[in-house]
Amino acid sequence: MIDPSIQCSTCGACCCRFEVLLLSDTGVPEQYVEHTTWGPSRMRRLEDGWCAALDRNTMLCGIYEQRPLICRRFDMGGEECREAVADWEQENQV
Repeated sequence: MIDPSIQCSTCGACCCRFEVLLLSDTGVPEQYVEHTTWGPSRMRRLEDGWCAALDRNTMLCGIYEQRPLICRRFDMGGEECREAVADWEQENQV
């Protein structure tokens, strides 16, 4: 079930704090990839925990057309999205 009231353009980019494994090649630019010695590569995250591809001015994905498969499958307003928003709001007491 999708909640149409949740839109990426008005969200705090809660999903951009998740660890994202790169399980398929979607053309993610190399500067956003962190290679691991233990398994699949993952999206690079900054020291504050946010995805390196997040445009901090718009709070939208800066590589939307090249985003990882897992990000493409994450439904805006879907169950996982609503859970991420609720968790973020609880952690930040919004």
